[in-house]
Amino acid sequence: MDLRDYLTILRHRWLLIASVALGVVALAALATWRTTPQYASSTDLFISTSQAADDSQAFQGSQFSLQRVKSYAEMVNQNEITRRVIRDLDLDETPAELSQQITATSQLDTVILTITVTDPSPERAQRIAETTADVFVGYVGELETPPGKDQATIKATVTNQATAPTSPVSPQPLRNLGLGLILGLLLGAGIAVLRETLDSSVKTHKQLEELAEAPVIGAIPFDNAADGAPLISEIDTYSPRAEAFRVLRTNLQFIDPDANKKVFVLSSALPGEGKSTTAVNLALALAEGGQKVALIEGDMRRPRVAQYLGLVEAVGLTTVLVGRVELPDAMQETGVSGLSVLSSGKTPPNPAELLQSRAMVAVVEQLRAEYDVVLIDAPPLLPVTDAALISSVVDGAVLVVRHGKTTADQVRAAVDRLEGVGAKPVAAVFNMTPVKSGRYGYGYGYGYGYAPTDSDSVEAAEDRPEPMSTRRGSKRRADTTQQQQQRQAHLTAPRRTDRSGDLDAVQDAVGRQSRTRLDASRGLEDPEPETDHQRGERDDES
Repeated sequence: MDLRDYLTILRHRWLLIASVALGVVALAALATWRTTPQYASSTDLFISTSQAADDSQAFQGSQFSLQRVKSYAEMVNQNEITRRVIRDLDLDETPAELSQQITATSQLDTVILTITVTDPSPERAQRIAETTADVFVGYVGELETPPGKDQATIKATVTNQATAPTSPVSPQPLRNLGLGLILGLLLGAGIAVLRETLDSSVKTHKQLEELAEAPVIGAIPFDNAADGAPLISEIDTYSPRAEAFRVLRTNLQFIDPDANKKVFVLSSALPGEGKSTTAVNLALALAEGGQKVALIEGDMRRPRVAQYLGLVEAVGLTTVLVGRVELPDAMQETGVSGLSVLSSGKTPPNPAELLQSRAMVAVVEQLRAEYDVVLIDAPPLLPVTDAALISSVVDGAVLVVRHGKTTADQVRAAVDRLEGVGAKPVAAVFNMTPVKSGRYGYGYGYGYGYAPTDSDSVEAAEDRPEPMSTRRGSKRRADTTQQQQQRQAHLTAPRRTDRSGDLDAVQDAVGRQSRTRLDASRGLEDPEPETDHQRGERDDES
């Protein structure tokens, strides 16, 4: 990574860095608050030799004093001195403990020795400093007096008396908080870079293209309201998520542009990446764009498409594959013009065998001939092999990847699963991407919005279609118990060689159901059941 990458990481992880910095500052503040204040009192000693007879002796004495000062600085806090101070002041500390409070320093090229004593009490620090200086003066005289002589060759004189300090020398709140802030920022930046380095999830446009070996044709922004309103027909038509699916619809047209009829499988590496909602919303966007679209619910294990659109779940792909119902009879119309859905049907014990059967190939080819675009919502690639089996008989797979959740190894394994059956991903879609642009927003501009003003949207609101959630609720209310029993009886009926009677019954049931569901979606009341007399008159007229 270069400097720009590091700066991008710091900008993206600023909240983590700020949290760590504030935590370290809080710890520094706590340590400062709990630290006992220490006061320092100092006194100065002047080290000199006896008076010299001439200049030469004076110079030699000065050099001798300089050498002695360095040694005296090491002797001030020795046990002999501290024992005498404890004895004179009647202290409770041990010589070793008191030596930790006494320090001595000598200024460079001077004969000044400074003794400093720190203590929680300023008055006590002053007394210990004064006593230590007096004791050391006497101790120097004892050391520097030659045997048989009464006068020492070197003497120490107190030149600056110790005073009681007025402010503590430690702790220093501003210094501690400043150091804590600096250390916290450095630590937070290090953690951010380390986390980014160890994070194997897919976050960038370029990274996903390299892993999937396919172009990224769309990025769906994260929306907190998606759980309650998963379909774009239930939200504002100018919302960023709706616009993102229109961009995805446009980019999908550039995949194999020479083909008039296209069939794609939408899958993901793992569950929870939003493949089903992406498939449904992409189908809605294609239908709104004027194309004739068929959406197949190929996930027979955990079907979601019929629930999202409020359609019948009992009749679908499984009933078509086993020959119970013809494909045109199983296709269900939605409230969106141009969109037909083939639900999954009942969950079979062998989904993989059904999906790789010749009947499945025939279904795909039949829908390809009738519709402009066929989308198949398939199960995740890694847990089961269903999606890979379907991908081998269509034009390609569109891989849905959840931003910041799916790892690079999972994407690579999903691609390998497709290549294992001779298929390949033709495109990839980023789902739940951050709204902000940049390295983590991919520069698509989602999140800014470009909705018309209130005055411009008055007429458009009058012609806006009814939300899918309202239609779905009406459809569910129209789906009566009697109709469910009729569908169940039809599905469980034994197969016969002559299926014309069965097909007529199914068409009649599906036709009545479609009319009932359509009337319910329009807010019309259910029609009165037709009597035998009325049915006979209608047959005579026909």
